[in-house]
Amino acid sequence: MKIALRTSTAAMLAALILLLAACSGNEKASVEPSEVSESQSPETASPTPEPTPMPYNAPLTGEPRETEAVSRPIAIMINNFSAARPQSGLTNADVVWEVLAEGGITRLVAIFQSTDSIADTVGPIRSNRAYLIDIADSYGAVMVHAGGSPEAYGILQKQGKPYLDEITNAGSYYWRSKDRKAPHNLYSNLEKLRAGAEKKGYKTDVTVPTYPFSEAGTAGGSASAETVTSFDISFLMKDYIVGYSYDEASGLYKRTIDGEPHIDMNNNEQLAAANLVVFEASHRTLDNVGRLGIDLESGGAGYLFQKGKKIDIEWVRSPDGMIRFVKDGQEVSFVPGKTYIHVVPNRPELSQHVTLHGNSN
Repeated sequence: MKIALRTSTAAMLAALILLLAACSGNEKASVEPSEVSESQSPETASPTPEPTPMPYNAPLTGEPRETEAVSRPIAIMINNFSAARPQSGLTNADVVWEVLAEGGITRLVAIFQSTDSIADTVGPIRSNRAYLIDIADSYGAVMVHAGGSPEAYGILQKQGKPYLDEITNAGSYYWRSKDRKAPHNLYSNLEKLRAGAEKKGYKTDVTVPTYPFSEAGTAGGSASAETVTSFDISFLMKDYIVGYSYDEASGLYKRTIDGEPHIDMNNNEQLAAANLVVFEASHRTLDNVGRLGIDLESGGAGYLFQKGKKIDIEWVRSPDGMIRFVKDGQEVSFVPGKTYIHVVPNRPELSQHVTLHGNSN
């Protein structure tokens, strides 16, 4: 009798367990960690392979390349008068200098070295000046221009500089566009210009100067750096303003001129650079035409803008002939990318030419 009772009780318990399991729906039974077999280790994700670094860096941009950039730099004098804008080809330049010419308008010296887009149109191309020769010569560049001041021609011819002048010695390497009126319609491309330089026997095995580069730059690691999101540069005339705004997503400063985006007509892209330098130098008027002399030897004060920061720097003429930029006695590091350099008069002083916006300490 007792055996039958025990059997009945066991059957009831089993039925109760089955009933509770049915009432619990589809809930999964939990498993304690101690119940997992050592052979059942959780699946691990395969690590993402690091991209293979490119073997070379361009000397004037620090940007990685599959092939070594060894071409001799070409310095092209670009017209920046309003009738000449938008220009073509500036987005391919490694470095762009902006310097005053006559009448308060600036001229651009575009240094091309590492671009592979040698068939792209570049221009409009304009005349040369002695201080523009000085800038181009510091890169060991072949100079490209249409005409020049008497002083500039004297330097080019007496000192045997390498140059391709549309007026005197290289007209076949240029063309005129029918879409604009002269003198704002003269163009060429690097393919033609390199062929012209070769035809004239200009050296190709020159040593290309380099800038120091680092991902952080100098401003990124400087305790004295000031946060600046945008600023304007006035060279001489108050109604001729160059502006820059920092785009944090790309790490680039987007350029405007007279309040409008400054565009490359080849691709409709806004001009932009990773590094911006503004420095002051002595300017003097040479003649009644308004031609200028600019002192690019004596050094002076400057600003460096990179990664949304501004730091005070100085410029010096180094023994290798380059104009270099220093902070506390050490040459600054540029962020890999394009660099735009602006030269303003030292009277009034530098701070009067640069208006900061959106800045904080």
